Amino acid sequence: MAAAAQQFCCKPAAALQQSRPRVAARPQPAGRSLKLSLRAVAAPERPPASQNGATPDTGLPSFGKTGNGGSGKKRIVVLGSGWAAMSFVKAFDEAMKEKYELVLVSPRNFFTYTPLLPAMCVGTVEERSIVEPVRAVLGNKGKFFEAKCTDINPEEKTIVACFPEDAGFPEACFKIAYDHLVIGVGSVNNTFNIEGVKEHTMFFKTVEDAARLRLRISECFERAALPQTTAEERKKLLSFVIVGGGPTGVEVAAELHDLITEDLVKLYPDEVKDVSIRVIELMDHVLSMYDRAIGEYTAQRFKRSGIELVLNSRVKAVGPETVTVVDKQNNEFEIPFGACVWATGVAMHPVVRTLQEKLGKDVQNHFRSAVTDEYLRVKGSNGSIFALGDAATIEQNTATQKATELFDKYAATHADGRLTLTELQQLMREASEEFPHLREHATFLDGKLGSQRFGGLAFNAFFEANKDKASMYRELGIVDPSSTLNHEQFTTLLSNIDKGLRALPATAQVAKQQGEYLAAALQAADGNVDELPKLAPKFQYSHKGSMAYVGGDRAVMDVPKVGPLMGLAAGLVWRGFETWSQISFRNRILVANDWARTKVFGRDTSRV
Repeated sequence: MAAAAQQFCCKPAAALQQSRPRVAARPQPAGRSLKLSLRAVAAPERPPASQNGATPDTGLPSFGKTGNGGSGKKRIVVLGSGWAAMSFVKAFDEAMKEKYELVLVSPRNFFTYTPLLPAMCVGTVEERSIVEPVRAVLGNKGKFFEAKCTDINPEEKTIVACFPEDAGFPEACFKIAYDHLVIGVGSVNNTFNIEGVKEHTMFFKTVEDAARLRLRISECFERAALPQTTAEERKKLLSFVIVGGGPTGVEVAAELHDLITEDLVKLYPDEVKDVSIRVIELMDHVLSMYDRAIGEYTAQRFKRSGIELVLNSRVKAVGPETVTVVDKQNNEFEIPFGACVWATGVAMHPVVRTLQEKLGKDVQNHFRSAVTDEYLRVKGSNGSIFALGDAATIEQNTATQKATELFDKYAATHADGRLTLTELQQLMREASEEFPHLREHATFLDGKLGSQRFGGLAFNAFFEANKDKASMYRELGIVDPSSTLNHEQFTTLLSNIDKGLRALPATAQVAKQQGEYLAAALQAADGNVDELPKLAPKFQYSHKGSMAYVGGDRAVMDVPKVGPLMGLAAGLVWRGFETWSQISFRNRILVANDWARTKVFGRDTSRV
């Protein structure tokens, strides 16, 4: 994701239940008779799934022809309905219809304003206020198909899309040919292969996720209020654990605290004393990508509010009712929970993985995104495929090219010609001026739990290079301070870091700017997309700042050239910005109304 980080400028959709609840018959008024004529109707025969909505003779149905064999217009097929895709569609000028045929494909027929999902999960704003139908945004600019892309054929320039079996309908698959493909499918949740995460935690990436958490909170309080519930069970039910101290995790904790102190304290006066909210974070402070002062302010604010920060700790496993945590001293302990929210990490979307396999890992070797050039064209696609947002990473200069120069500068002072852990940190900090992606690695490379970040690249490099050292460091998961690297090992480490290179953060702000850029670039190309580098400028990201809500009508803001802003004034700016940044005027009115309703009448805590 998308992460739902609040930014200036502004799981694939969860599957619906296979069978929907029957609607109860409406009661008839007394004294009134009603005669029914019943007739048996045979249910239509369900075609075999293997046919996927097509006959064996004709194969999959196809949607029309591209510009090469149809209307003469270049067909642009857009995948997704998130920030990147919908920003592109919204910026797509209707005058461009003379040159391009626009087709949008997504498994969900709505756009979600993800920065307000934390507010939605507690009822501060309502679900319908932060979603907008895709067709309302698309208008008459093009055509929309509610379907999931299951395959991409770059050679044929076709995709296969299927209407999922989510409402009792047979799966219906079809082909769409394209001249240019725009991939804006985002990312999926990353469990880091930790036991029990998928089965026992609640992800927080979609409207369905937020609605599920809202229902779970209600269930926990109602269960805790029963007369047979023991004190121990009540404390477990009312223990809420959030994994991840980034903007999403912080905001979920803040909104949950507001819900409890402003509304539930009136409805459950005997139960709220047993409520606990904990945020688990690997680093030594929350909001680590913001200015350090913001993280410290948030920690102080949470401490006064009674929200516990479990810092310098990682999740080892998650069970049905407990999460196992390991701190920096390697102490292992369990935290019981009624609800555990997983708000950390993103992974490659299956559509991007499919494309990576088709284009070959020699040109597409990133572990999370499709590699693009500075015009957002996917490498290896001959300019026919674009990638945006979380699905893309812009190729940059790699540090491996200067490995020898960097190594010699520090290792030459040692007789054995090896690089120490401290020197590696200093090297990365200095080299980050030319290679910005090294800065984040230097920050986390502290010889402790931070070395496990980014797949444990540094930890594994030092361990493999110093196998003769005590094995206790392997068991503790930390780097032996006396470990060193030779030139070859250092080069291999830089190479592995370069493979995970991501030029821009996975935020809504980046996705929005890329979507708007591509629409403007295609308009400048005027149908001649192959000559894009000659007709349009390169993409340049402009960071407007970051913000997060921390509870009690307060917010924090990290603004370039201004610095950190915190408190009630920042909270007022945050609320106004999130209202104004909605995708439509309708959403602005609905969100503004929700803010006012919550202040006057409180949040709706009904279990519906």
